[in-house]
Amino acid sequence: MSMEEGDESLYPIAILIDELKNEDVQLRLNSIKRLGTIANALGADRTRNELVPFLNESCVDDEDEVLLALAEELGNFVQYVGGPEFANCLIPPLETLCNVEESSVREKAVKSLCKIANEMKAVQQTEQYVLPLVRKLSSGDWFTSRSSSCGLFSVLYPIVSKDVKIELRQTYTKLCKDETPMVRRAACTYLGEFASKVEKEYIVSELVPMFLHLHQDDQDSVRLLTVENCVAFAKLLTPKEAVTHVLPAIKACCSDKSWRVRYMVADHFKALCEGMGPEIAQNELLQAFVKLCTDSEAEVRTAASFKVADVCSLVPKDMIISEVLPSIEKLVADKSEHVRSALASEIMGLAPILGREYTIDSLLPLFLGLLKDESPEVRLNIISKLELVNNVIGVDLLAQSLLPAIVELAEDKQWRVRSAIIEYIPLLASQLGVKFFNEKLNDLCMTWLSDSVYSIREAATNNLKKLTEIFGVAWAKEHLLPKVIEMSKDTNYLYRMTTLFSIGVLAKVVDEQTLVQIMLDVVIELSKDPVPNIRFNVAKTLRIIIPRVDAKVVQEKIKPVLQTLNEDSDPDVQFYANEALLSC
Repeated sequence: MSMEEGDESLYPIAILIDELKNEDVQLRLNSIKRLGTIANALGADRTRNELVPFLNESCVDDEDEVLLALAEELGNFVQYVGGPEFANCLIPPLETLCNVEESSVREKAVKSLCKIANEMKAVQQTEQYVLPLVRKLSSGDWFTSRSSSCGLFSVLYPIVSKDVKIELRQTYTKLCKDETPMVRRAACTYLGEFASKVEKEYIVSELVPMFLHLHQDDQDSVRLLTVENCVAFAKLLTPKEAVTHVLPAIKACCSDKSWRVRYMVADHFKALCEGMGPEIAQNELLQAFVKLCTDSEAEVRTAASFKVADVCSLVPKDMIISEVLPSIEKLVADKSEHVRSALASEIMGLAPILGREYTIDSLLPLFLGLLKDESPEVRLNIISKLELVNNVIGVDLLAQSLLPAIVELAEDKQWRVRSAIIEYIPLLASQLGVKFFNEKLNDLCMTWLSDSVYSIREAATNNLKKLTEIFGVAWAKEHLLPKVIEMSKDTNYLYRMTTLFSIGVLAKVVDEQTLVQIMLDVVIELSKDPVPNIRFNVAKTLRIIIPRVDAKVVQEKIKPVLQTLNEDSDPDVQFYANEALLSC
């Protein structure tokens, strides 16, 4: 199939072949992602007869990322081969991909096969072509084919005859007991989906035994997947059947010798509780959750901490107070930062669940503990959710209880602690509103502008812009600018410098009138400062202002100042003045 044959219709496939044989992986990958365009150019007949066979023969030994892209593209290829009645031609290349070693490629190939099989139902060809494929894959010599077959049972089962259904259930049972752990993993992964398609009468008699067999597997990589099956089977069985068959499995997973299994239980705990129902959740599962909160492995405690609010939303207040809170108190002081961070991101969600009284009595001390945590991430997670507590106990009580801790951190001797709190101030401002901010936090923000540490002054300056964006320019003119302008007269040149930095930042968010009438004159006055550092920062600030004001203002007020600075005795002042003049 050469371009030299003169047939222009061969051009797309020739280009594809050239690119797919190119040494550059990215070029091959791009070619695969353009398969739809090439198929369109070729037409349905030639796509079926030439392109698809070529892909099956030539692409199976490529890099995994190319094969992954091919598996995904083929799932969208039914329209290019002439519709569902010709979709069976796509099965051979996808079957080939179902046998590769890379699991992500196999999974994508199975997903594409399921998509194609569903489209083939419209022309009643699914059983004709997919059943032989399932039989072939499930009895293959290599674990790869047997693993891939597990994902196809659910799409095939609803449309086959009674005898074939019996065969499929028996085959799946065999796969659940396969000698290779990877096959058992795949069988476990797709078991819940398969069970949802099986008639109710066979779930308890045939599929539950499969589930329990996998649940007792000697490989933890298999057992951990049964946690999701616990959720699936709890929904498919009656409450009584779930208590008999699923509840013991959940409890066993909670105390499994492998932390990975316990982690999966903690991660899916809310879904498990919802599947088993409120009564079982309260009477049987809550104690198991408390145990996971105090697990020996930090990863498990972290997963449990992320589910604290979710689980507590399913049980009565008195049980939260008596059974869950003691464990939460231990988690607040956990040695792992990850655990404390996870808890801090969720614990505020308990306030709406417990209500005002319990929040004040039981939760506020825990919030305070986390707010004083040495980890910035823990503190941020608490501060970012203060709105939840504010809605329950009110802003006044919040100010009395948590604000002193925030102020204490804001005045900490360690500048890094102060810096961390400064970053959270705009977040607090947006949550608590302008009135609260003016009364409780505004003075604190202004104090930081004259901090002895440059990094604090810089962070405080950047905050001015964020606060103006939250509360508006009118608020900034009343509450921020007076302090900024006052600092321009300070005897310490560092604070005069902060004025310039602040104006440079605020210039980006205030209106032109405020900039010209209030801020520009302050900058021009500082151009006469005896300190060269101040003068060259005047030039830098004016350069920020120039594009934000009218050309007349630039020519009449700004340019003369810059021309004067351009003749300054200090070379740095001259340099920055010249740079700014180029913007005029």
